Amino acid sequence: MPGVVCVGSATLDTVALVDAYPGPDERVLARQLVRAGGGNAATAAVAIARLGLAVSFVGTVGADDEGDQVRDGLAAEGVDVAGLRPDARVATGASVIVCASATRAICTRPVPPLRLGAEAKDLVRQASWVHVDYLGWPVVQDLVADLPPAERPRLSVDDGNPAPAGRPDEADLYAPSATRLRARYGDLPAEKALRRCGAGEAVVTFGADGSLGRDAAGALVRVPGHRIEVTSTLGAGDVFHGALVAAAPAACPCPRR
Repeated sequence: MPGVVCVGSATLDTVALVDAYPGPDERVLARQLVRAGGGNAATAAVAIARLGLAVSFVGTVGADDEGDQVRDGLAAEGVDVAGLRPDARVATGASVIVCASATRAICTRPVPPLRLGAEAKDLVRQASWVHVDYLGWPVVQDLVADLPPAERPRLSVDDGNPAPAGRPDEADLYAPSATRLRARYGDLPAEKALRRCGAGEAVVTFGADGSLGRDAAGALVRVPGHRIEVTSTLGAGDVFHGALVAAAPAACPCPRR
């Protein structure tokens, strides 16, 4: 069994890199135009695989060409796709994304709800770490609710998009964006919000301004952003979350017991 299982969204995206956004009825030339896999949890899974860890992805795609491309793309990156389930009743999540420097505009087709088979459920329950996005969080909560606390996988939460359910204090590693942290805790300073959230460890991201982390002992660490020439920030947060999980203790290719 992989040490890390990522649960949530997977999409097939068409991405255009432009110098400036087109206006109404305007045509612009793209410097690059690519089609690639996306989705919060799926992108994190690829990052984890590229960092050398055994990782599996659990999610739902349509029984369509886009779903096949998502599966093939993840497998080519070394991600185990035994838990990726095609569903003929839905269409694979897809987006058209226009990137201009450090910003992007996204037009997306909804990601289908998760419908997991028995193999996917076993992967989740036997993992060392489970990383979830907004789509996977409530599903994983239900899957492990009957396990004694000592036998549950450690839970990493990407709280970049509003989740239908879930509390930060249920997470071993809670990673919100600054926007989501403010949505939960109002004007409370980030340092106090990270302590109040109740998660085992927590890291909030501030985009170009870096991140602020709080460990299990309550110590705070601020990491400034690197000053670089930005081509695109697309997927940056998802890759960051994957790297956090890859660096976590016990993120090894073995079940947690």
